[in-house]
Amino acid sequence: MEDKAVKGFSGVKLFRNIICIFLCLLSIIPFYIMTINATHDSSTILKGLKLLPGSKFSQNFKNLLSGEAKTSGVNVMKAMLNSLIITVPATILQVYFGSLTAYAVTAYRFRGRNIIWGFIYGIMMIPTQISIVGFIKISKLAHIYGTFYPMIIPAIAAPTTVYFMKQYMEGGLSLEIVQAARIDGAGEFKTFNSVVLPILKPAMATQAIFGFVASWNNLYTPSLILATERKKMTMPMYVSALKSNDKEQDWGQIYCGLFVTVLPILVAYLFLSKYIIGGVALGGVKE
Repeated sequence: MEDKAVKGFSGVKLFRNIICIFLCLLSIIPFYIMTINATHDSSTILKGLKLLPGSKFSQNFKNLLSGEAKTSGVNVMKAMLNSLIITVPATILQVYFGSLTAYAVTAYRFRGRNIIWGFIYGIMMIPTQISIVGFIKISKLAHIYGTFYPMIIPAIAAPTTVYFMKQYMEGGLSLEIVQAARIDGAGEFKTFNSVVLPILKPAMATQAIFGFVASWNNLYTPSLILATERKKMTMPMYVSALKSNDKEQDWGQIYCGLFVTVLPILVAYLFLSKYIIGGVALGGVKE
């Protein structure tokens, strides 16, 4: 009986490992192909799929740096700087104020609490495309159309972040700790910043990764808000401009641009992942 149980367990474990490996390969293969294509010239890429790296990466990168003629006079470094100016503040605002809102809904008991939470929950169901016309009109009335502010300020109200943080707080935040801080004379903001935020680090790191990726890869909203300010184009707009040049499409340059676009996302993930792993390890020794 024990041998059958061991064999059954081993079979389940083997099947699970095979599924995990398969899913990992599905995630890695597109990135691998993009990286390989960034090392080949356009004519080689058009001939078909390549699995081995080439020797044209440096040339593709030089073409990318000198691609202003195809992108309204904006080079890749300027586009990357524009993306960072938008993404970094937006991510910080999204994570902090999303956590603050979730804390208010979780830690306080007040009339209309469930109604407010239902409203936040309902906002999650509304696609950006439905509200974009009104959003553009409000941006023009506020005289911020054509600036970076419409991509940064709305990050304060991120319902998905609020939802995630609330779910995390319900299982990982002890309100007794909050009460103890209040008894010690700490104000509400000091309690949140000094007591609650350190507990939320793993969840905040997770949401920071999601927020950074979403803001960095956002093409739809910047294309509409910055339509009249081409000098402020972001990295997704820059790569899109390279692809839209039908007469002179350099696929090596385009794939090199995609590769450069992905690098900040990888850096952000590597930087924040240690907080997630540290939080999971800490949670494993809690009583």
